[in-house]
Amino acid sequence: MTNTVKTTKEQGQHAKFQSIRDDFPVTKDTLYFNAANRNPIATSVKDKIIDLVENANLTGGDKDSWYEEVEEVRGKIGKLIGAKSQEVAFTKNTSEGLNIAANAIPWEPGDNVLIAEAEHPNNASAWLGQRSKGLEVKLVPYNQGKWLNADSFRPYIDERTRVISLSHITFHPGQRHDIQDISKLCKENNIYLVLDAMQSVGVIDFDVKSLGVSMLSAGCHKGLMALPGHGFFYCDEALIPNLKQAYTSTAGMANPPADLVLGLNPIELKNDSGRFELGNYNYSGIRALNHSLNIINSIGVEHIEEHVLSLGDYLLERLRPLGIQLIGPENTRERRSHINVLNLPSSEWFDYLTENNIVVTDARANIRVSFALYNAKEEIDTLVEVIKKGLDKGLKIG
Repeated sequence: MTNTVKTTKEQGQHAKFQSIRDDFPVTKDTLYFNAANRNPIATSVKDKIIDLVENANLTGGDKDSWYEEVEEVRGKIGKLIGAKSQEVAFTKNTSEGLNIAANAIPWEPGDNVLIAEAEHPNNASAWLGQRSKGLEVKLVPYNQGKWLNADSFRPYIDERTRVISLSHITFHPGQRHDIQDISKLCKENNIYLVLDAMQSVGVIDFDVKSLGVSMLSAGCHKGLMALPGHGFFYCDEALIPNLKQAYTSTAGMANPPADLVLGLNPIELKNDSGRFELGNYNYSGIRALNHSLNIINSIGVEHIEEHVLSLGDYLLERLRPLGIQLIGPENTRERRSHINVLNLPSSEWFDYLTENNIVVTDARANIRVSFALYNAKEEIDTLVEVIKKGLDKGLKIG
């Protein structure tokens, strides 16, 4: 009886994934393994965006209802990452959120921040840009086949270390750092932990409270399967009273005057993450995110995580007999992600795969294969057959 129930559940889950796959036309003509770069939006999401645009075209738009949707989506993002809705602010992208953090944390000239070597440039640049104001940036080395934990950072901490900032999942080679271990180290040393979750949100099941994150930033065009030019920023509400403002707008004010005349009175900011927001919202981005979150929630991010990891397992199983390996943590599943960087030189393989309607990424001179919830095992079979033909043509490994 138990096996029958399990089989029924598995069949139901497979049917859900297939239904979602049918909502992504990109799967019809190509093998799209490019989720870590950008995801296509679903047809159902596209239709909802068109509804908003048509409303704006015909009536100028119903801003009150649009604003209601902003707060609805704020709540959905909060629930997805295990935060309160008032701890979520909307931004343009990951970079803006990381820059909010770099400007908000009360560091002084001579203080330092620790970031990983080969960190994504948008994370690195947010902190490097503060050097002219006296912030020291220290690089923490690591082996790309491994992952960072507390021991990785401990030797570099001193009495002037204020921040550790890193990616939850790296864009290359895709390993998942031990954030909980690093968080304990941060708490012991009164250090802010800032996370770039661009590659994890919507794909990997996590919550910010369990991870012990101070601040987190992500864009919406990858795992969240919404539009580029839209993102969000999380800040632990307990930290907000001690943060500095990089900029101020009426959107971040607690009680803007009804007549919108400020005069010279003191400005009172919101006591939540809303104080970091600027001006009008990206309402089309909000609309896209609202309905892409509906897709994610219909499956459950924990099932999406298992799906993409299982696809990675199958990819490795098919590629090992060919002598092809991952550059990342191949044998440690809990430190892997949906990102699989293969030891195939992109100078030889990228154009060949593109000619065969396979969409991958040229990532630091290697081939990056990244999965989403709409990918399927049979696509991997096709990819492997194309790779076999490439090897027969004399394309090299390594």
